[in-house]
Amino acid sequence: MAEGIPEDGGQARFTVLGLLAIADSREVAVLQPSKPAALLAALLVRPNTVVSVERLQQVIWGTETPGTAKAALQTCVLRLRRLFGKYGISGSTIEAVPGGYRMAADERTLDLLQFRALLSRAAATEDLAAELELLRSALALWQLPVLTNVNSESLHRDDVPRLTEEWLRTAERIFDIELALGRCREALAELRPVAHAHPVHERFWEQLIEALHRTGRRAEALAEYRRVKEHLLDELGVDPGPALRRLELAILRGESAPEPAPAALPAALPGAASGARVLESLVQAGLLEEVPPGRYRIHELLRAFTLAAAGSGPRAPTDHPVAPYPGSTPALQPPRQTAAPLRTTEV
Repeated sequence: MAEGIPEDGGQARFTVLGLLAIADSREVAVLQPSKPAALLAALLVRPNTVVSVERLQQVIWGTETPGTAKAALQTCVLRLRRLFGKYGISGSTIEAVPGGYRMAADERTLDLLQFRALLSRAAATEDLAAELELLRSALALWQLPVLTNVNSESLHRDDVPRLTEEWLRTAERIFDIELALGRCREALAELRPVAHAHPVHERFWEQLIEALHRTGRRAEALAEYRRVKEHLLDELGVDPGPALRRLELAILRGESAPEPAPAALPAALPGAASGARVLESLVQAGLLEEVPPGRYRIHELLRAFTLAAAGSGPRAPTDHPVAPYPGSTPALQPPRQTAAPLRTTEV
């Protein structure tokens, strides 16, 4: 068993970092698309938090909420509790509270909380090798893309990107550590498919090009730069950010690649970071440029995404920002192994 992953002792657990499912020592039951499944997913992606009735109705019915939605929501909860009973899960796991519902969970009963617990342990260690092992254990819990058996436009618009951002940040940190430990050749096998699977995520391309440069593969590094530059121009109408441009210039000048010092993975969950950390992250990602110190200039890539979100400006990328590499699974995302048989179940 990977370090930091708790034994479940046969206790049933929920998964959201792949297919929505309930697993125990006997089997893994993948929920078929249904209104109760959408309700469960909405509660599990915000564990131990009150989710309002209005939000749950939006997840289940979208903008076409029926007049009987309140009663139908209660029926969905009852159907979920009956399903839980088959797996020995207490009916009080879904708690009705004023204004909404709350799903009780911990790292032993929900893969998302187990993932975050592993990240916290990784951030607390000062040993890079130990941190790397914990982070890889954390990413082994994922099977992208997530929640594909849940039919909810609202959930996939509002919650799934927030979840997969955690995957992206963790993958970045893994590659930072690999490069800092001098494992450039080893990292390349994973970096290339991950970067190609996320063509607008410039940090992966910086890491890929840097790894190629540091292993003496200058022509390949420049070829990958041209690849990402062409994609950004074709899809967003923008040039690569300052960090990528500086890297290209260093390669063209024949400068030796500096040994990177990986920045620490924030222990806080997304949304809890300080304003200073957010600014620092945006600068490191090449989306903001600090000129002069204390003043920031927005990069066109960030501006393009902002305009696209508002329905104007350059068109958004056609590829899904968190989709797996076409025809395969990204190297950082090995299929989850389970000894229990897999089956589908209705709610």
